[in-house]
Amino acid sequence: MFKGKRIFISGGNGVIGKELVSKLYSLGAIIFVGDLKPRPDYWPKDIIYCQGDLNYITKQELCYFKPEYFFHLAATFERSTETYGFWEENYHNNINLSNYLMSLLKDSEFLKRVVFASSYLIYNPDLYNFDKPAEQAYRIKESDNIYPRNLTGAAKLYHEIELGFLDDFKRKKFSSVFARIFRSYGKHSRDVISRLIRSLLRDETIEVYRREGMFDYIYAGEVTEGLIRLAEKKEVTGVVNLGNDNARRVDEVLKILNSHFPDMKTIEVEVDIPYEASQANMDYFYKMTGWKPKLQLEDTIPMLIEYEKNNPYYEESEVDKSNILITSISKKIPMINNIKKSSNKFGKNINIFGADINKNCIGRYFVYDFWEMPKTDDLSIDELIKFCKSKNITMIIPTRDGELLFWAKHKNRLSEENINVMISDYKVVEACIDKLLFFQKCKELGYSAISTFSTIEKVNSDNIVVKERFGAGSRKIGIGLNKNEAIERGKKMESPIFQPFIEGKEISVDMYISKTGEVKGVVTRRRDLVINGESQITTTFRNKELEEMCNDFAKDFKLYGHIVLQIMIDNKGKFNIIECNSRFGGASTISIASGLDSFYWFILESNGVDIKEYPFYRLENEIKQVRFVEDLILNDTNI
Repeated sequence: MFKGKRIFISGGNGVIGKELVSKLYSLGAIIFVGDLKPRPDYWPKDIIYCQGDLNYITKQELCYFKPEYFFHLAATFERSTETYGFWEENYHNNINLSNYLMSLLKDSEFLKRVVFASSYLIYNPDLYNFDKPAEQAYRIKESDNIYPRNLTGAAKLYHEIELGFLDDFKRKKFSSVFARIFRSYGKHSRDVISRLIRSLLRDETIEVYRREGMFDYIYAGEVTEGLIRLAEKKEVTGVVNLGNDNARRVDEVLKILNSHFPDMKTIEVEVDIPYEASQANMDYFYKMTGWKPKLQLEDTIPMLIEYEKNNPYYEESEVDKSNILITSISKKIPMINNIKKSSNKFGKNINIFGADINKNCIGRYFVYDFWEMPKTDDLSIDELIKFCKSKNITMIIPTRDGELLFWAKHKNRLSEENINVMISDYKVVEACIDKLLFFQKCKELGYSAISTFSTIEKVNSDNIVVKERFGAGSRKIGIGLNKNEAIERGKKMESPIFQPFIEGKEISVDMYISKTGEVKGVVTRRRDLVINGESQITTTFRNKELEEMCNDFAKDFKLYGHIVLQIMIDNKGKFNIIECNSRFGGASTISIASGLDSFYWFILESNGVDIKEYPFYRLENEIKQVRFVEDLILNDTNI
C-alpha cells in the first residue's frame, strides 16, 4: 500500500512519530520528517529530515517533496493544568502551525490523504469526570457532546473544523481523517507511565493522585498502527476515536509497576480535581478497519522499563541554549531580520545579539541585546571569548570588510571554545580583501578576472578604473577615466590599483559554501540600480554556465559561508570576475527569498548538523528586490 508513496510527517521525531516513521519505512515509503529535535542517529540516511520550527518551512521546501500523504502529529501540550505561559505556545505550535502547514499543502496537486492526530480532550469533560470514583468508565463515542476542556483540546477542534472546511472545496483532490487519540504513552515520553518508570528506576518515591481514576492508555506503537489503518481507508473521513477501549484504574497501573519494582515507595497527594473515568468507544473504528489495539499495560510496561534502563532520558535545559552575535550591525536591518527568521526556523529560542562601535547605531533597536563593541584592534581574543561565554554566544556573523581578517585570524581558536564564525580561513579572506592578490590568485587558478595592477603603466586601455586595493571596492572608485584622471584620482587613495574599463553588465552572485566545501546553492542577480556601491534594485536570473563557473571557483578558492562574487559579463558574453566579498552582502537578502538559506544552514552546521540532507530549493520564478527605508515605532517608557 505505502511502497514508493511519498509521506510527510510533522512531529515525526516524537513518541508516536518515531514509531510511525519506523513502520512506514519498513513498508517502503519515501519519508520526509519535520521536527524541532535533532535527527536520530540510527535513522536510515534516505529518510529526509528537516530540523526546526515548521512554522518557518517554506512552500518550496515542503512542496518540492510532493507529499501524497500528510500525517500531522506536531503539537505542544502541558501535562495536567495548562500554565499562563502556555497561551503563546499553544497558538504558535498548535493553532498557527496546523493552519500554516495546510495553507502550504491545500493546493498541491499531489496530496491525496491527511491524517490528523487529534485528541479526546475535545469531548465534554462532563461525560467522564465525576465527583466520586466511578464504578466503570464512560465509553466515549464519536457522536458525543464536545466542549474542549483546555487550550490544547480547543486547538485540536479548531483544526478539525479547518480540515472540514477544506473538504467542502477539495474532496476530489484529498480527504482528511481526525484520529481523536486517548492517553498515549511510549518510549521517552512525558506521559505519566514513562515518568513513573523513570522515577522508580531512580529509586524515587512516587506521588499518587486519585488512584481510583480510570484512563484509556494506548501504546504509541498501537497508535501508529491505527493511524496507518486510517490512512489506508480513504473512504473514512472526519472524526474517529483511537484508544484501547479498555480503561484502567491508576491503582492497576501501580500494581503492575510494583510487580517489577518490589521496593516501590508511594505517597498519596490530596488534590481538588474530579475523578476521571474515560474510555474510547472503538466500535466505529473496528467497523471501518477491522482492527483494534491488542497490547495492554502488562505487555508494554516491561518493554518500557528495559528501554528506559538502557536509554537515559534528558530534559532540554537552558544550558544547551546557544545565541548569535552579529557584528557591525549599523543599519543592516533586513539582514538582522533574516537572521532572526532563520533562528526562529531552527526553533531553539535563540537570542540575537548585535554589536557595533557606534552605541547609537540604528541596528541596536532590532536585536535582543546590544554590545558596544571596541574596535577589533583593541579587542583581545580572551576578552571576546569571555564575553561570548557570558552570553551563551556560540555563533558569530561578521558583516564588515574591515573586521574580516580579525575574525579569520581567530576562527580556529574560537572554534576550540565552541564558538563558530561564518568566515573563510585567513589566507582566503586575505586574498579576497586584497584586490591585487585576488587577481593573481584567480589567474593562478585559471579563472578570468579583470586585470589588476599597482601601477597605471601596465594597464592596456584608454579607459581606466581606479579603486582602493583593500576593502570595499566602491569606496572612492573612479570609472572610465583617462590616464591623467586616473592618476589624479589615485593620489587621493591610500593604496590605489588600476584596471582596464570593460563595458558590459555587472552582476552579483550569492553563494553558500558548507564546512565540508560543498556549494549549497548559487543565486545570480542583476544590479538594476546601484547607489554607493550597493544594489537598491536587484533582480534574480538564471545562467547555468555562470552558476557552474561560480561553483567551481568557490571550491577551488576554498571559500566558506555566505560569499558574494561581483562579475562583469562583457559585450561578448565572457565572464570576468571583479572581486569576492567573503561576507553577506547588502542586497543578499534577495538570495534568501530565492531559497539560499545561508543563515539557517550556518545555524545547523554550528549545532553539529550535516547539511548535506538540506537541499537548496530555489524559487522557480525570478524575483525583484527593492530596498527602501521603513519606520519603526517603539513603546519606550524612558522617553
